[in-house]
Amino acid sequence: MADIRAFLGKFKITRSLKVRLFVIMFLLGIAPSIFIRAGILENYESRAVEVRTSDVQTQLRIIANHLITYNYLQDTSSEVIGAELEQLSNLYNGRVLIINGNLKIIKDTYGISEGKTIISEEVIRCMKGTNTVNYDAVNGFIELTIPIVETVSAQTATQELPEGTELVRGVMLTSVSTDTIVATIDILNRKALIVEIIMVVVIFALALVLVQILIRPFERVTKAISEVKEGYTNEPISVPDYLETEHIVDAFNSLLERMKALDDSRKEFVANVSHELKTPITSVKVLADSLLAQQDAPAELYREFMKDIAEEIEREDKIINDLLALVKLEKTAAQLNISVININELTEIILKRLRPIARKKNIEVTLISKREVTAEVDEVKMSLILTNLVENAIKYNQEQGKVEVTLDADHQFFTVQVADTGIGIPEDAINHIYERFYRADKSHSKEIGGTGLGLAITRSALVLHRGSVKVDSKVGEGSVFTVKIPLTRVLV
Repeated sequence: MADIRAFLGKFKITRSLKVRLFVIMFLLGIAPSIFIRAGILENYESRAVEVRTSDVQTQLRIIANHLITYNYLQDTSSEVIGAELEQLSNLYNGRVLIINGNLKIIKDTYGISEGKTIISEEVIRCMKGTNTVNYDAVNGFIELTIPIVETVSAQTATQELPEGTELVRGVMLTSVSTDTIVATIDILNRKALIVEIIMVVVIFALALVLVQILIRPFERVTKAISEVKEGYTNEPISVPDYLETEHIVDAFNSLLERMKALDDSRKEFVANVSHELKTPITSVKVLADSLLAQQDAPAELYREFMKDIAEEIEREDKIINDLLALVKLEKTAAQLNISVININELTEIILKRLRPIARKKNIEVTLISKREVTAEVDEVKMSLILTNLVENAIKYNQEQGKVEVTLDADHQFFTVQVADTGIGIPEDAINHIYERFYRADKSHSKEIGGTGLGLAITRSALVLHRGSVKVDSKVGEGSVFTVKIPLTRVLV
C-alpha cells in the first residue's frame, strides 16, 4: 500500500483534490449501476428457472397420472402417452425417461436408453417419495424427478393397503433445456450494458460539473490569497461556503493579521532605532558646531563640550550594544550555553556590581535567599535578566528607596522576585513595557538614561529558557517583577 501511494505521489495530478473528488463521485455513481445490473440479471435467472421448473413439474404430474390411468408401466404401446411425452420433450427441448419400480428405463424420448437399468441417487430418493430439482447453469439444463404415484382404490384395497394409500410405481426423470432463458439473459445483458454506458456518460458529465462547483470556493480562497500576496489588497478575506474554507480563511486571516503586526512592529522598530541613534549623533553635531563657531573658546568650555560629546558617544555605544544583544537573543535556543549554575552566588555577584549605582541615590539593595538554588541555565543570559531587572529597579526608584531580590524554588521551577519602592508603572503601560524602546515615563527618560531595550532583552532571554515574567505595580508605590524559570533544561 505504501509503495502504491509513493508511486502515485510521483504524479502531481493524483494529488489534486479535484481529481480525487471526481474519481470518488464517478466510482460512487458507477458502482451501484454495476451491482444493480448484476443483481437484476441474477434475480431474473433464478426466477426464470423457478417458473420453468414449476411449469415442467405441473406437466409431468399430469402425465404421471396418465401413466397410471393407461397402465403405461406394464404396456408402453399407448399412443396418447407417447404423443404427450414427445410434445413435452419438443416443447422444452428436453428428454424424458420413464423408470419403473425395478429401476428399468421403459421409455426414453431420445430412444437410446430403453431397456437399461439406471442407478441414480435422485431416482432412488424419488422412489422414496422425495422430488429433486437440479439446475446446471454451466451446461444449461434443469433435471427433475417426479414420482409416478398410484392411489389404492376401494376395489383394490386390502387390509395391508387400505383405500387411499399412495404407492410409488416409478419415476419420471426429465431434463429440460434453459437455452431460451440464457438467450433472454443475453438480450437483457446487452440492453443493460447500453443503459450502463449511457449512465457512465451522464455520471461522468455530472461528476465534472459537481467537482467544478465543489472546488470553486477553494479556488476563490486561492485567488484571494494570491491577491494579498501580489499586494492588490491587504484586507481580511472571507469565503464562508464550507466549514473547511472558513477554517482555512480564518487561519490565513490570523496569519495576515500577525504579518501586519510584525510589519508594523518592524516599521516602528526601524523608526525608533533611527530616532534613538540619530539623537546622540545630532547632539554631538550640535556640540561640535558650537565649538567650531567659537574661535577663541576657553579650555574649560572645550572640556565641558567634549565631556558632553563623550557621554553622547557612550549612549550611542550602549544603544548599539543593546541592539546587538537583542538580535543575538532572538536566535534559536540551540545557541544557549547551558551549564549548572548556583543562582544564589550569581545573584550576589550581580548585586555587588550594582550596589555602587544604588548608593548614589541612597537606595538599599538586599538579597533574600529562601533556599539554595541550582539550575541548568545560560550564565551570560541569566546575568542579563537579573542585571536588567535590578538595574531598572534602581533607576526608577525614589531617593532612599529599597530594592529586595528574593530567591525561591520548588521541585520544578525557581523564582526571582525583584521588588522596589519606585515610581511604579501606569496600568495602561504594563502591556507595552516589553516593547523595544518603550518607556513608561517619557518625561524623565533622559534623566534616568537607558535605551528602552532592557525589558525586551530580558523577555527574549526568558523565552529561550522557557521561562516567564509577571509584573505587579502601583503608581507611586513601586513594582514587583517575578521571574519563573525551569530548574532543568528540557529541549523539545
